[in-house]
Amino acid sequence: MSENLFIPINETKEEIYNNLLPQVAALIEGENDFIANLANVSAALHETFHWLWVGFYLIKNDELVLGPFQGSIACTRIGYGKGACGTAWKEKKSLLILNVKNFPGHIACNQLSVAEIVVPIFDANQNIIGVLDIDSDKHDELTDVDVFYLGKICQLITNKLSNFFHV
Repeated sequence: MSENLFIPINETKEEIYNNLLPQVAALIEGENDFIANLANVSAALHETFHWLWVGFYLIKNDELVLGPFQGSIACTRIGYGKGACGTAWKEKKSLLILNVKNFPGHIACNQLSVAEIVVPIFDANQNIIGVLDIDSDKHDELTDVDVFYLGKICQLITNKLSNFFHV
């Protein structure tokens, strides 16, 4: 496992992700602890893209509970169908929210957040076990490119950790 990332500068977002994906795979390859891997994935994403907030919420007792993250203090629990994270869980799909003020029921954990991406994480049986949540404080920073590649990162997590999802 490497504790250092090579983050290219002056590259397209796709090139940055294509460089990051094998590094994330290598990062989680040698570690079987679910929480440790989520912590390092959130750190890698935060370090690479400098988003306002990057983290995971895990389903526990029929609600999303805060997991490993990078950023300011966050909401601890989110109900099914509530806010962006709960809606992505309910709808079983990724959400790209370009303006959180226009999202009905948005939960403002951080007033600086203006855009958000939520990507569900599935176990080997296609049950959602949590979500990856990204908050940005910049308009037009998050795109469909991010949704696509963050989905690939969540798939790496699913592939590696399918035996460890019930934490």
